[in-house]
Amino acid sequence: MNQAVQPHGFDRVPVIIKFQEPAGMVESYGFAGSQGYTFLEGQRLVPRNVDSSVVYVFMHPASTLQLMPMPIALAEAGMHVLCAASRYAKNDSALIMEKVAFDLGAYIRHAREDLGYEKVILVGWSGGGALSLFYQAQAESPTITHTPAGDPYDLTQAGLIPADGLIFVAAHLSRPETLTEWMDPSVLDEIDPDRRDPELDIYDPACPNQPPYSANFIARFRQAQLARNRRISDWAIAMLDRLKNGGSESERCFIVHRTMCDVRWLDPSIDPNGRRPNWCYLGDPRVVNSGPVGLARFTTLRSWLSQWSYDHSNIKAAPNAARVRLTPVLQIENGADDAVPATHNRQVFQALATADKELVRIEGATHYYLGQPDQLQQCLATVIQWSRQHSLV
Repeated sequence: MNQAVQPHGFDRVPVIIKFQEPAGMVESYGFAGSQGYTFLEGQRLVPRNVDSSVVYVFMHPASTLQLMPMPIALAEAGMHVLCAASRYAKNDSALIMEKVAFDLGAYIRHAREDLGYEKVILVGWSGGGALSLFYQAQAESPTITHTPAGDPYDLTQAGLIPADGLIFVAAHLSRPETLTEWMDPSVLDEIDPDRRDPELDIYDPACPNQPPYSANFIARFRQAQLARNRRISDWAIAMLDRLKNGGSESERCFIVHRTMCDVRWLDPSIDPNGRRPNWCYLGDPRVVNSGPVGLARFTTLRSWLSQWSYDHSNIKAAPNAARVRLTPVLQIENGADDAVPATHNRQVFQALATADKELVRIEGATHYYLGQPDQLQQCLATVIQWSRQHSLV
């Protein structure tokens, strides 16, 4: 085990960014968007009596990360950290991923031009990994001028500043790809989720297919999951066209039922790692499957297409990884991750176009390092050592 770093005291400093941009509608809740301004609320973790020209920027599309173990551990190790919350913090029901990338760019510009940091290391934890890939791809070679719903949003003119290094910790492929692998394929009717295919309803004790699952059943299960995602996407596109061609409505909200259903949770022989069987990072997957905090539970037509649609979202990992050519990348795979499948890290690693890439596996580590100080210290030491090797600290 790596020797633990003696902790520094640090201060939590608010970071507030304010800007205006043209908007067809307001998706963010409350004062921040309705007054014509977008407000971003971040938090900087600044070690006491430690100056630095380098800052680690953590961002997730919808979560706030200033209480997560890794940002705190870095600050205690004497590193400057910026935890950046998007305009959709803690409410992703109407999230537009292209706008989240713009928000991340605003933080990186603020870190360089206003806070005076010379180098920015972008750290993507969980869903922040795909966001970091998306951002860096658009910063290195911008292409996007519209959202998947067809609304104008021009990242080619956003002046996104590339990060100097990318680090992924317990990062999955992307929101649309992960959601698709977790959608309950037994659902036959989106309006009435009690109408289900009993042969695909793996949480029903009466399901004729039981673990360990056959290869044929797994293939059928995956195909049905993808088909369900595509049915919702087709409906969303048709409904948007209908709203655009008449009536007073410009958006429609809806519920996506049962979105924590993966054969991996019940059969640990599928994409094996050290995860706990019959469990996921949110608890019992049978409960989470229909609970209020499941992925994509509450969403809108535009948000579905931007962050959850398998075929339409711009956030998918492989296409963005293939366009990251200029930046060193460190990937940290948690060996007992109860959220991110073991296969996801390798798919990203293989797709990355940069020649300067490294994949490190931390044995026994779960998604959040809960009660795992040794694994957290190993992650911290890996990040600092890699940063020094690349002259980033």
